[in-house]
Amino acid sequence: MATTATPTRDDFAAMLDESLGGAASGGFEGRVVKGTITAIEGDKAVIDVGLKSEGRVPLREFAMAGQPHGLSVGDEVEVYVDRVENADGEAMLSRDRARREAAWDKLENEFGEGKRVEGVIFGRVKGGFTVDLDGAVAFLPGSQVDIRPVRDVQPLMDIPQPFQILKMDRRRGNIVVSRRAVLEETRAEQRSGLIMNLAEGQIIDGVVKNITDYGAFVDLGGIDGLLHVTDMSYKRVNHPNEVINIGDTVKVQIIRINQDTQRISLGMKQLESDPWDGVAAKYPVGAKLKGTVTNITEYGAFIELEAGIEGLVHVSEMSWTKKNVHPGKIVSTSQEVDVLVLEVDSDKRRISLGLKQAVQNPWEAFADQHPVGSTVEGEVKNATEFGLFIGLDGDVDGMVHMSDIAWGISGEDALALHRKGEQVSAIVLDVDVEKERISLGMKQLEKGAPAAGVAASSSGLKKNQVVTVTVLEVRDGGLEVQAGDDGATGFIKRSDLGRDRDEQRPDRFQVGQKFDAMVTGFDRSKKPNFSVKARQMHEEKEAVEQYGSSDSGASLGDILGEALKGKK
Repeated sequence: MATTATPTRDDFAAMLDESLGGAASGGFEGRVVKGTITAIEGDKAVIDVGLKSEGRVPLREFAMAGQPHGLSVGDEVEVYVDRVENADGEAMLSRDRARREAAWDKLENEFGEGKRVEGVIFGRVKGGFTVDLDGAVAFLPGSQVDIRPVRDVQPLMDIPQPFQILKMDRRRGNIVVSRRAVLEETRAEQRSGLIMNLAEGQIIDGVVKNITDYGAFVDLGGIDGLLHVTDMSYKRVNHPNEVINIGDTVKVQIIRINQDTQRISLGMKQLESDPWDGVAAKYPVGAKLKGTVTNITEYGAFIELEAGIEGLVHVSEMSWTKKNVHPGKIVSTSQEVDVLVLEVDSDKRRISLGLKQAVQNPWEAFADQHPVGSTVEGEVKNATEFGLFIGLDGDVDGMVHMSDIAWGISGEDALALHRKGEQVSAIVLDVDVEKERISLGMKQLEKGAPAAGVAASSSGLKKNQVVTVTVLEVRDGGLEVQAGDDGATGFIKRSDLGRDRDEQRPDRFQVGQKFDAMVTGFDRSKKPNFSVKARQMHEEKEAVEQYGSSDSGASLGDILGEALKGKK
């Protein structure tokens, strides 16, 4: 019989360590091992993992979020060994740690492959929610819950659903997931499939899902299209809710499909007849129409002629007399007005209208009612350095030049006689409808003054007549003179003061100085024009005719000398 050596204390420790898989040396600690449930005591499960003592694990660690644990005696489970033996001699086991370690291994693989993971939203935290990923707890930001903001998340909690891992850090134990990314990916796949069944020009029914200031989003059965406000109707639409409401079922036409962005543009007005067809024949240039003001801008007002047809009255075509005024001070929204068609551009869908052309030109009306020579009354609206502006009938102004204010005094002195707001009378001298000007005269109403429209000879002067004039005013451009002591006043231009350049200087004359001049004509107010130069040339011509001839050999000096002797 062979003798067997008695085992020593070290041999026994080695045998025990081998039996327990290294547990005696701490080999079990920090590892996930399999164990068997030997009993369920209250809210804990007693688990044998092959150590010298069993461990107890709370049943709640075996339950998924919102689900019962479903354990019974004899079930085999995986647990994490924190310590082989605690102070009570029991093994310290954790189901949560076991699940977490296994989950992290699995999640790292799925994250690396870009796969979706399944989890359950089970709690709220600041800025989002917590998600159980089969043992690992992840953070779901509030912005990643859905494609659109979700007010009530309760229906989404405690139910398994797919998530996409955005970021994970095992060392720190951080995982960030997104439910929105999964929905967007699914939606993109659905959109691609739906777009394949749609075509531009197709007519389809849809449901209005959302309304914005610029249009509405219409659900076409899983894919949305944009119905822009300009494509809702041919008539002006200020806001989409004037035409449609959320939840309405509408018939739309697909205008355009962008395959790159998967955006669909829709239209409603395309299903109606275009009111611009044949608009040029319907609204010929020069036609007078009635319309309604729909919109007012700084540059004019839009006038609706019929549903879907609008024209623009530019600010320059709004009033004959109100210049540089905002259109809102001339017309108001919803006002019915008469307009005249000025231009039609069917290709650009534009109609130019005139508001002022629909009424008579006030200068034409004034000319008809107040012919040249008639007397008018009005208020001095403004006094300028060159004359007075008088307010007349028809909201038009007439101007009295300072030379036509009074006889016998300078223009500046005549202007000083009148003030703004004063009521005055004047005679109509001229009306220029095209230039929108009315010339008036006040001095023509004075006793003995030549009346406007009467022959020039009634003033006592005739064309080509030589008279003695008196200087009333010296100006840079010439002289204001008066024929005789109390006759008609007139003007001598600088170039008419003499034949030679030295003589054409107004400063060589003085107020009160008298000299001879020839009447060369009359202006529109029948005011005479004088010329010294014309008188000199006329005298030379007469002298040549009387005292010399072209073949006499006499010089011009000899002829003029003889003429002077004859006069003496």
